[in-house]
Amino acid sequence: MLAATGQALSTRSQAQKDYHSVRALSEQLCLPLAIEDYVIQSMPDVSPPKWHLAHTTWFFETFLLAPWLPGYTLFHPQFGYLFNSYYEAVGVRYPRHQRGLISRPTVEEVYRYRYYVDQAMGALLADCSAALWPKLADLLTLGLHHEQQHQELLLMDIKHILATNPLRPVYRPQTPQILTGVAPLPWQTYPAGIREMGWEGPGFHFDNEGPRHRVFLEEYQLAQRLVTNGEYLAFMADDGYARPELWLAEGWSTTQQTHWQAPLYWEQVAGEWWQMTLAGMRQVVEYEPVCHLSYYEADAYARWAGKCLPTEAQWEAAIQGFTLAGNLLDSGVLHPAPAAPGTQQWFGDVWEWTQSAYQPYPGYRPNPGALGEYNGKFMCNQYVLRGGCCVTPADHLRLTYRNFFPASARWPFTGLRLAEDVTS
Repeated sequence: MLAATGQALSTRSQAQKDYHSVRALSEQLCLPLAIEDYVIQSMPDVSPPKWHLAHTTWFFETFLLAPWLPGYTLFHPQFGYLFNSYYEAVGVRYPRHQRGLISRPTVEEVYRYRYYVDQAMGALLADCSAALWPKLADLLTLGLHHEQQHQELLLMDIKHILATNPLRPVYRPQTPQILTGVAPLPWQTYPAGIREMGWEGPGFHFDNEGPRHRVFLEEYQLAQRLVTNGEYLAFMADDGYARPELWLAEGWSTTQQTHWQAPLYWEQVAGEWWQMTLAGMRQVVEYEPVCHLSYYEADAYARWAGKCLPTEAQWEAAIQGFTLAGNLLDSGVLHPAPAAPGTQQWFGDVWEWTQSAYQPYPGYRPNPGALGEYNGKFMCNQYVLRGGCCVTPADHLRLTYRNFFPASARWPFTGLRLAEDVTS
């Protein structure tokens, strides 16, 4: 369990345990892969698994080892060019859409790179001065959460890579969790009033989660579980993809250009809907949360249902006091699961689209230096998602966590919850 969530890395021994635990998990997630799987880039937004393993290693080398370990020698002088993602302040980088063209370094060499950096990190954590330790602890915590973000992306990308293969390879066999049904959509009303949202207090959080601030919310209602495949099938059966009045203009244009007719990874076989999962092809289960929707599709469904998507302020206000638990990566399911009767479905399963544009909170200031590029510069043309998904590490998530994607993104594990404004 990563001790970095919600608190500082207080001791070096705990830091070393957390470091090796997170780094080991990234490699464990790659164990089911064939060597050929490591190098594929199935679309520009997807990175090859080999690149994820190298980039997360480059992060520790660049921001901790090179500046802070005396005498440290780079593993390879060109790896900074190959494995920098978007940090302009660090230097030029290899084009993102061409990452699948990098046959060298080999997978074996990337693993040697990880071992080399891990050994150096062990020396840094053991030998740094007491005066330097607080700064290193902060950088290390950020680096571990950065790698956890890539663990989630790694599984999203692996799924897309395998789904493009006509053989529909299995990443990891799983037994489907199927209920006999779910309850009718339960709703809860939340009163109007001033609420506070955003991170406050000590402990780790990404800079985009703060500062804490006040918002005023009119009375509203939220569904207490996610929209299911069966409910989405009803939208499809009612010509939801063929009715422009349900769609935002950009969404309709995108749908016409891409010919979307169903969520990503769905296909009809002998008149039945099937979907690609990390366990291979499965028949669509009506009671599971619908997944791999763009913002456009989530918004169109909400309009069809006579509702709307929640704002992120409505969502965060509703989950105050809840324990952060659900179908996350640690469950091992790696697929959205049906809501158990009588339970509320808030965390895990699918990232929930909100209608909130990804913008800075009042008083937001990005971190100084290159690490200030981590979140702030993406606050344009993106929407906020909340709640985590079935491939999010549980100790990486927080109640204030703000994920973000462009409206057209479908390859993440994305779905929706319905909201409704209450009018007098």
